[in-house]
Amino acid sequence: MNPIIEARNLSHAFGMVKAVDGIDLTVHEGEMFGLVGPDGAGKTTTIRMLCGILLPTAGSASVLGYDLVKEADAIKRHIGYLSQRFSLYGDMTVDENIEFFAEINQVFDYRERREELLGFTRLTPFRDRLAERLSGGMKQKLALACTLVHTPKIIFLDEPTTGVDPVSRRDFWKILQSLLQQGVTIVMSTPYLDEAERCSRVALMNQGKLMRVDTPIAMKDAMRGEVVEIVCDRVRDGFRLLKERWPDAEVQAFGDRLNVVVENARRDSSDLRDTLQKAGISIASLRVISPSLENVFISMLTHTEGGA
Repeated sequence: MNPIIEARNLSHAFGMVKAVDGIDLTVHEGEMFGLVGPDGAGKTTTIRMLCGILLPTAGSASVLGYDLVKEADAIKRHIGYLSQRFSLYGDMTVDENIEFFAEINQVFDYRERREELLGFTRLTPFRDRLAERLSGGMKQKLALACTLVHTPKIIFLDEPTTGVDPVSRRDFWKILQSLLQQGVTIVMSTPYLDEAERCSRVALMNQGKLMRVDTPIAMKDAMRGEVVEIVCDRVRDGFRLLKERWPDAEVQAFGDRLNVVVENARRDSSDLRDTLQKAGISIASLRVISPSLENVFISMLTHTEGGA
C-alpha cells in the first residue's frame, strides 16, 4: 500500500508541556488508522498538526505528498476534518449548513453532492430542521456530511462518537465502513478501545509518545500471559485483595468484572477462586478469555517504566 501520510520526529509543545513528543507515523492509502489513548495522550494535537491547523515545533511530515509546513493550504483542500465539538451553525438548517461548507470549500455546484450526502447519512427527512434541534448522533452525521462535501481524499475524525448514543454510534460506523469501500482514507482518534479494534492499524499513545503501532490482532497476539475474567460482587474489594495477594500480577477492573493476567491460567485459576471465596466474595463466573485491546493497553502501561 502507498503511504499517504508520513511523519518523522513530529512534536508540538505548549510552552514547557510536550503534547506530542517525537512521533514517527505512516498511514497508508485506503486504511482506517486509529489513534488511541487517554485524555491528554496527544491524539487531538497530532490530528490538528496533520491537518495543518497547528504547526509542529519539531520534526516534519507530509500529507498526500505535500509538506506539512510549506504546503499546508494545499493539504487543506484535499482533506476533511471533524473536530471533537459540534462546530456547525445551530441557527441554520441541515441544508444551509451543507451549502455553507460547500461554498467555503469552493464547491459551487453542490446540489447533487448534497442530495447524495443527505441520503448517505439518512438526514434527508431532517433537511429543514435547525442544526441546534438535532440529536447528538444526528449532529455528528451532519458534521460528517459537511466534512465530505468537497470529496476529500483523507478525513480526520477527532473522537467522533464521544457522547453519542449506541444506535447512532452504530450508524456512524456503518457510514465509515462505506467510506472505506469508496477508497477514502480515515484517520481517527478514539478513547474507546472496542472502536479501535475496527481499525486496520492502531497507534497506542500515552503522554505524547507512541507506545506501539500495529494491527489490533498483532497487538493482542503479542500480549504476555493469559487473561482470566472473573465476574463477581464487591469488585473493588476483590481488586484490592488480588493485588495484595499477587502484587506483581496485572489486575484490571471493568464494571462488574475483574481481568487478571497470569502466566498459566490452568494453574492459577483455582488460587484466584479460593482467594476471593475465602473473603466472602461471590463469583458468578471465572473463565479464560482472549485479550482485548484494553487489556493490551493497560498491560503496556504497567510494563512501561513509570507507567504504573
